[in-house]
Amino acid sequence: MLKNKIFNISSSEEFEKLSLEVYQYQYQHNPVYQKFCKLLKKSPENVANIKEIPFLPIEFFKKENIITEEQKAEITFTSSGTTGAATSKHHVADLGIYEESFLKAFETFYGSPEDYTFLALLPSYLERTGSSLIYMANALIKQSNKPDSGFYLNNLENLSEILRKLDQAGKKVFLIGVSFALLDLVENETFDLQHTIVMETGGMKGRRKEMIREELHQILSSGFGVKYIHSEYGMTELLSQAYSNGNGVFKTPNWMNILIRDPEDALTYVQDGKTGGINVIDLANLNSCSFIATQDLGKISGEQIEIMGRFDNSDIRGCNLLVL
Repeated sequence: MLKNKIFNISSSEEFEKLSLEVYQYQYQHNPVYQKFCKLLKKSPENVANIKEIPFLPIEFFKKENIITEEQKAEITFTSSGTTGAATSKHHVADLGIYEESFLKAFETFYGSPEDYTFLALLPSYLERTGSSLIYMANALIKQSNKPDSGFYLNNLENLSEILRKLDQAGKKVFLIGVSFALLDLVENETFDLQHTIVMETGGMKGRRKEMIREELHQILSSGFGVKYIHSEYGMTELLSQAYSNGNGVFKTPNWMNILIRDPEDALTYVQDGKTGGINVIDLANLNSCSFIATQDLGKISGEQIEIMGRFDNSDIRGCNLLVL
């Protein structure tokens, strides 16, 4: 079974081989994706490597049911969106794959969740039941099995006390939050954290002006007294996450990869070190679509992956290649 191979990849050759197998499976069993591929005159017969695989524009998750035909959704994750805007819907047929994906990725980059107290500056699970990020944070909080682990978005004063207490006691803390909430916390408080990882998950959500990553991280690192601000790169349409331990340079787990397409021609790729649109291969998306053309910009230099934000106009032709 393909499912049993996803989290056992140990080389780039294995990743490419399994990616082509997953492409063949999704071409055969995902009607929306198959139609998209046929419009591009692509099929398993003429796709021989990863760069020949068609990447589905992420907008399709707002308009279509992206799920393999023999599967039913166990849960549907939704994007937050703005009032009146269409939201993405990711129909997840096997929640166990998502749980295995985020737990194995976290363990790969940070170790066991049981080693940390998780302090989440995020909406609580009951407030935002359709969020894949909140689902992950809730699971990590439970896995940590620490009395202070929890959601603190609406309780900054209590969070400050707990954060200082735990850090001063030498306890390992994982503070994860949306950008505006982390900024709210350091606006009136100053910390000198020695045992805490601070991770931002992006998102001003209209609460503050958008700012470039360097500015955001400088403010946060100064306010929390840490050298680096970590980041998580994930989205509703993906079941895997890339992580950065500073400077906007990300690493992916073995079942996820990022390619950089030409922003003016979605079917070609830029040279190493050039900025372009981010295409994501996420093999954990086995029952939806593993090949996603995002609306984000990035570049790859050697083994370094940089995420550089959104396109100024997310509807440029480089992303919305076709409309079914």
